[in-house]
Amino acid sequence: MTALPAAAETLAPVIEAGAFFDCEVLEVRHYTDTLFSFRTARPQSFRFRTGEFVMIGLAGEGKPTLRAYSLAGPSWDDALEFYSIKVEDGALTSRLKHIRPGDRVLVGRKPTGTLVLDALLPGKRLFLLSTGTGVAPFASIVREPDVYARYDQVILTHTCRTAAELAYSQELVAGLKDDPLVGETAPEKLIYFSSVTREDGPQTGRITDLIQSGLFFKSIQQARFDPDHDRVMICGSLAMLEELKTIFQELGFTEGSNARPGSFVVEKAFSGDGI
Repeated sequence: MTALPAAAETLAPVIEAGAFFDCEVLEVRHYTDTLFSFRTARPQSFRFRTGEFVMIGLAGEGKPTLRAYSLAGPSWDDALEFYSIKVEDGALTSRLKHIRPGDRVLVGRKPTGTLVLDALLPGKRLFLLSTGTGVAPFASIVREPDVYARYDQVILTHTCRTAAELAYSQELVAGLKDDPLVGETAPEKLIYFSSVTREDGPQTGRITDLIQSGLFFKSIQQARFDPDHDRVMICGSLAMLEELKTIFQELGFTEGSNARPGSFVVEKAFSGDGI
């Protein structure tokens, strides 16, 4: 039997994992010692709904280690964007954090997730509540024109340990005024609220505590949650997800899904920050 060429042997693990695209890394940006973002080439056939996630891995592995990552870029972008935590001994991020432009990343072919507009009933205000890298799907949502067509106001929250960890969302919001599709509507309709938990800042405290105390609503000068008109998306740590889920259920909100839209949705697929 004739032996396979070395190139074929090298490609075999990627071909065998046929559910993935092998994408070139275009750009990498490190925000802190624990946070970074990267952009990859986008296959022409790849389609996703704003707010969905895919499985990510590293090319060149016999059997790649995979983690769920939100698609942080808008669905109309010609590249794919991701936002990640770095974990010292993380099965994937301990190596993923070293990628550079020109390297290869495996991107799943089948995006999915519950943080999509179709999982929510029509409403007037849309709240996007996040902690840590949980802001990633909302980075996609706030750049989606249809969001501003559906809602009178969009409120994005981001809570991190330190002010330095807010850089990604701060730059995201600041850049919306120059966005080619939402540059006119986003600045008028979007409210951005951030807080930190391990140092002093303009707002200090967990988002759950700030909501319960009323300081959150006072800060953004908005009325408290109304299940008849407000819609909510939640993404972050597991503890935050469970606590907010309880809060909203007690207020009369109903959890939605792709099959049955409701007044709030949560994403648990990467509540461990995709390590």
